[in-house]
Amino acid sequence: MGDPAGIGPEIIAKAMRERPELQRQLVVAGDMATLQRAALATDANDGPGQLAFVRIPDLGHWGGVPADHVAIIQTCELKRPVALGQIDALAGRAAADCIRFAAEAALKGDARAVVTAPIHKEALAATGVAHPGHTEFLQALAAAHLGVSIDNLPVRMMLSCPGLRTVLVSIHVSLRQALDLVTVERILQTLRITDAHFRRCGLPLVRIAVAGLNPHAGEGGLFGREELDTIAPAVQQAVREGMQVSGPHAPDTVFMRARQGHFDVVVAMYHDQGLIPVKLLGLEHGVNTTLGLPFVRTSPDHGTAFDLAGTGRACAASLLAAIDAALQMTASTRT
Repeated sequence: MGDPAGIGPEIIAKAMRERPELQRQLVVAGDMATLQRAALATDANDGPGQLAFVRIPDLGHWGGVPADHVAIIQTCELKRPVALGQIDALAGRAAADCIRFAAEAALKGDARAVVTAPIHKEALAATGVAHPGHTEFLQALAAAHLGVSIDNLPVRMMLSCPGLRTVLVSIHVSLRQALDLVTVERILQTLRITDAHFRRCGLPLVRIAVAGLNPHAGEGGLFGREELDTIAPAVQQAVREGMQVSGPHAPDTVFMRARQGHFDVVVAMYHDQGLIPVKLLGLEHGVNTTLGLPFVRTSPDHGTAFDLAGTGRACAASLLAAIDAALQMTASTRT
């Protein structure tokens, strides 16, 4: 469900209206009253909704849900309605409980994939959750389930929109910290995770371009030596391991070249280097995929949009793209 004070519940309601067939493929982990309120908020823009919800106790009862109803499992407790568009620890706790339930369902094999609606990082932090976002939280839950340390379950963010995919070497850290994370080991780990993901999805020779860190990829050391001393050695090792990897490429042109069809995915050195081009090209249809988890997880490529919460004007396109991506990935990886 995401943060109940944001647009997550509303875009879920909109997605179910726009694509009624999804009602037979999805179960919402959330709060019944919040989803009903979201459906009412979207009625004015979408017309009388004809959207009916049914609460089920667990996933084992999903088969009995009528075809024209949205199944909801009450996975959180809201002692009071949360104010829309405001940071609230109660909303953060509800979002965390929904994430935990969905991840555990996927880890146990009861669900094929998890699609997460947006959360607010400050609200999540206000509950005492020690993880800055979905990616790190899901990583920790999966590692605990598998009985391994977080270090032994590395994950990466992949952002995609029509015509461009990017994978990030570092995620939610400061830019100063991100520079320290540009290491041979971390870049090579990113390449291995990326290659393994696409192999599972039926693309064994995905073309991976690696972006440089410095202007013009360092210009042979004139603008920094990271390309020569760190990025190139990681690329060379990946090639020796059989991956179709090239680079480092000038970061100001590599995304354009990928969009032109020269590469299938670009590995970016830090968060904004990879996210800015994706969000510029296709925020409305952007998808975030977590690579490295033992289950498929996608999400829309936008936040809680507190300024739109309750207006019914939020667009469900990115959520629908995330759902479609999850369905496609689970179909291609199903045994």
